[in-house]
Amino acid sequence: MTSTQPNILLIMADQLTPFLTGAYGHPVVKTPNLDRLVHQGVRFDAAYSSCPLCAPARASLMTGRHASGLRSYDNASAFDSEEPTIAHYLAADGYDTVASGKMHYVGPDQLHGLHRRLTTDVYPEDYDWVSDRDPHDRPSYSFARAYTCEGVSVGEWSHYLSYDEEAHFRAKEYLRARGVARQAASKKQKAPQPFFLIASYHHPHDPFWPPREFWDLYADEHIDIPEFPENLTESYSPMDRWLNHYHGCDKFLQLKDPKSLRCLRRAYYALVSYVDHKVGELLQTLEESGLDEDTFVIFLSDHGDMLGEKGMVQKRNFYERSSRIPFIVRFPNRQHAGMVVRQPTSLVDVLPTVLEMANVREHLPVDGHSVMVLIDGWDSAERHAFSEYHSNGVYSTCFMVRRGDFKYIHIQGHQDQLFDLKNDPGEWQNLAGQLRTADVERELKALILETFDPAAIEQEVRATIRKRKLFKRWGEATGVQWAYSPEFDACKNAVAQYLPTGNTNSVPPGAAGLWENESDL
Repeated sequence: MTSTQPNILLIMADQLTPFLTGAYGHPVVKTPNLDRLVHQGVRFDAAYSSCPLCAPARASLMTGRHASGLRSYDNASAFDSEEPTIAHYLAADGYDTVASGKMHYVGPDQLHGLHRRLTTDVYPEDYDWVSDRDPHDRPSYSFARAYTCEGVSVGEWSHYLSYDEEAHFRAKEYLRARGVARQAASKKQKAPQPFFLIASYHHPHDPFWPPREFWDLYADEHIDIPEFPENLTESYSPMDRWLNHYHGCDKFLQLKDPKSLRCLRRAYYALVSYVDHKVGELLQTLEESGLDEDTFVIFLSDHGDMLGEKGMVQKRNFYERSSRIPFIVRFPNRQHAGMVVRQPTSLVDVLPTVLEMANVREHLPVDGHSVMVLIDGWDSAERHAFSEYHSNGVYSTCFMVRRGDFKYIHIQGHQDQLFDLKNDPGEWQNLAGQLRTADVERELKALILETFDPAAIEQEVRATIRKRKLFKRWGEATGVQWAYSPEFDACKNAVAQYLPTGNTNSVPPGAAGLWENESDL
């Protein structure tokens, strides 16, 4: 027996660039489970982070809004409780809304429409990471060090691996519990409650400490590394220079050393395969729990990672390796299997897409648009996707728009950039100011200025940083914490309504072993 509304499983990686996955064509990186999703589903080849930084990207995903519209400028920006999220809409329409793993919500509201979270978060929920706005910021050399051989550690356990293991375990147990609930509901001729589950992993985000088994996958493989032109430094935009200073890149010559780069890339390959393995186990759990044919599966990341491309590290910029994300959708009935969508899309499109999947037809205005019309072929009009970045290492408001083969970057008060991604995929030739592309440049700049007010956003960024610095001192003085403390009996509660006695002491057939020990939950 199936519900009239499908389940939705959203699997999220952190800092995963699509270019280093087999699912997006890399010849070496092993991602058999993402490959399977692509084979069975729809792959989006021009999906972008709405802001190439964790907290703003995730707030944007959950609300369908541009990050600046949410006043989410960096990793210490509070996420306003008055912003409707995917979870609010789905929960109001009868869904069980749950998250396991990293959400990176800053502020006292750690749910934002979710019924519950199955784990704590991995990063601060407060204002610990408020940064200055002025160019005298001291560089954070720990960023650059993480991208050298000094930062790679193989076979040693880390807090982040422990975190992902717990988040993964809780997500699988939740799916098993939903499978039990489905069986119990079927026996009562009752449609099971649909669920929306976010399974969110920290990796392949640095630090690059892969488990030995995944490191060993690449023992005899060719590891590709970036090549640097002689005029690399001269090619940098003001945004690039700011970020290289912020990340402390100039201090570490290893960032361009071939041996160090191969070590870094091998560790990243390994962590991508680690995440892929988790995806495979989630898909297997869906199948074993009888949920496979009732569940949409979405896989994506919040942003990418430069990994030494252009001599740069981490994210925070609009180059493809940083701002492009994997985005894969599998339908319950495998409809549109193997389809590739090349129109630009963005994280702001996730909310309207998920609501359409769930048959939730009404919602407040958002900035995104459902991608279902692209999949079904109803809309062939040219689309564009925005990204923006305004804090944590840059000193002016910065915007990007992708339309067709062209990407335009607007740095308020500085020279802009225009790239032809078809003919210059490495983004080395800045076409801004050239006569032959003047019409494209004018049109793309107009799209940005029609949507955003750079001067007003700059004022707001500076004002909110001043406020949050005060709140940071307040938090340090008072010791107030907003960390989420989950109830680990959540999986048991998920099926209680379907049990004959109304409690989980009476476990239906097929659920034996799930909850024999409270400590196992």
